[in-house]
Amino acid sequence: MENTQNIKLYKQSEKLDQSIYFGISRMEDIHEKHKGKADDPHRHDYYTVLLVKRADGKHIIDFKEHPLKQNQVFFIAPGQVHQVIEKNKSYGFSIVFSMQFLIENNISIQFIEDLNLFNFYGNYPPLSLSKEELEKLTHFSEEMIQLYKSSNVKFSTQAIGSYLKLFFIHCNNLCSLSSNEIKHNSPAHTILKKFKNLLNDKHQEWHGTAQYANALNITSDHLNRTIKSLVGNTAKEMIQSRIIIAAKRLIYFTDLSSKEIGYQLGFSEPANFSAFFKNCTGVSPSDFKKTSNIAFS
Repeated sequence: MENTQNIKLYKQSEKLDQSIYFGISRMEDIHEKHKGKADDPHRHDYYTVLLVKRADGKHIIDFKEHPLKQNQVFFIAPGQVHQVIEKNKSYGFSIVFSMQFLIENNISIQFIEDLNLFNFYGNYPPLSLSKEELEKLTHFSEEMIQLYKSSNVKFSTQAIGSYLKLFFIHCNNLCSLSSNEIKHNSPAHTILKKFKNLLNDKHQEWHGTAQYANALNITSDHLNRTIKSLVGNTAKEMIQSRIIIAAKRLIYFTDLSSKEIGYQLGFSEPANFSAFFKNCTGVSPSDFKKTSNIAFS
């Protein structure tokens, strides 16, 4: 497990059941509430979606800076570190929900995984929208916020779940990744799902494609081809990305030395970790520490 105890963590809160959580707010109301002050870099233990209608600023997700502007959708998975920095008041919606909320509303975990919208690590930009697409997603969001604020509407939670699913389906239809037409029960999809699970569990121990391929009883070449055909990156690239994200979080949010971080991430020699980090990012761990302090300020 990554040592992330120093990262601010926002946990779900719900009067009736903390595990079944949904919330939706207007971005302009959040801006007013915080008087325009940017929050510290933080992570959530729930899913977050930002539908941005109009904005000027930047959104930093796992140390990757994205322009915050009009007609965008951001998808932030649980555990990802992010920070919204606004130059002016943003307009749109912030939608948050727990996995249990999805389950209770018959939205399966498999459905979320198949969408390829939430990326737990890596470097995927926000989804850009046309005027018509923005209007459609705004309609779904307006319906959700009205239901969320209503206390006398029967089956409001189920209705919100239905609109949320429509929101995701519409986004998935716009997403370039959906063109691969991944079939839920295809052999390739099964490999992808098992690989992702292994990667989340073993990235601190297994750094080579062969280790994952052996666990899946396939060749490294087959694993790389399969993963690339579905998500656009090879298995090797995903492994490197997962390790680098873990390293960046530890470098920025802890006082551990490069040697200690390298050891925690499975590198037996400090020089190997430093070389790996610089090869993947172009900077040394110490230089990243300096530049990230500027980027996240």
